[in-house]
Amino acid sequence: MRKFFAVLASAWLSSTIAVQADAFPSRPITIIVPYSAGGPTDIVGRLIADSMSDTLKTRVLIENMGGAGGTRGAGLVARAAPDGYTLLLHNIGHATSASLYRKLPYSPTGDFEAIGLITDVPMTIIGRQSLEANSFAEFVALLRAQSSKINFGHAGVGSAAHLCSLLLMASGGIQVTSIPYQGSSQSLRDIVAGQIDIGCDQTTNTMNQIRSGQVKAFAVTTFSRLGSMPDIPTAHEAGLKDFEITVWHGLYAPKGTSEAILLKMNTALRIALRDPRVVARFAELGTEPVTEARMSRDVHSAFVASEVGKWRTVIEAAGAFVD
Repeated sequence: MRKFFAVLASAWLSSTIAVQADAFPSRPITIIVPYSAGGPTDIVGRLIADSMSDTLKTRVLIENMGGAGGTRGAGLVARAAPDGYTLLLHNIGHATSASLYRKLPYSPTGDFEAIGLITDVPMTIIGRQSLEANSFAEFVALLRAQSSKINFGHAGVGSAAHLCSLLLMASGGIQVTSIPYQGSSQSLRDIVAGQIDIGCDQTTNTMNQIRSGQVKAFAVTTFSRLGSMPDIPTAHEAGLKDFEITVWHGLYAPKGTSEAILLKMNTALRIALRDPRVVARFAELGTEPVTEARMSRDVHSAFVASEVGKWRTVIEAAGAFVD
């Protein structure tokens, strides 16, 4: 009799989950972007949200929740109901937070369900228009000669720009003054205004300013030059050997979200990444969707775990802890 009721309960639970998944979504979905509006991660989020709204037949909204290097917004999603209505769109900072914050109140790998990777965005090393350097070699020489006077703006400890600064200092044997902001858009604004000296930001955020001549672009952070900006050298070819960092983005749900809902969200994300409007806009911003092989949930999960390990080595060597 007990076995009968156990089987009955299991069947009821399975049917209930199936019904819930079939009905999903029945109301708007909110994607938390843990950085300020107008920044590169926000731009990526809004592009895919528009396309996913069409597929899911409901509004997919972006809510910006900056602060604490992206951990404030991520923490909210980690604590959210696992019903598919509150998601997280995060970048490389999701993996590095595991090492930057020794008292992090959630696990980047244990408290989330991976939905899928989105894009790898190259970064550009830039400076104010009046900076006394016109090539990457001159840029590095200036930093080495005047390191105590040069300030580097970034979107807060643990942000992609902050990681780029750590890598730049380690690779170039230099030290600069770190100036944290609430988001990338604010630091970029002050570089354009000449209030701070240098920065390193994603092409999704810097392309327009570079093309209009509002900032100087000294290098890109990939091993190959970008087709959208072929005249800008790579940091690797310009003298900083093996210097490479790209900012990958992924979509997550709270741990415990049903497989059926995760599959539905992964499918909507795949459709968005093949949407000609999204592909074209990504190209304008110097990036592209991840390959089909990297769109699966399993690949996303494994990749995040590997990135946690990779950046732990860099962060611990630099002693760049937040707490």
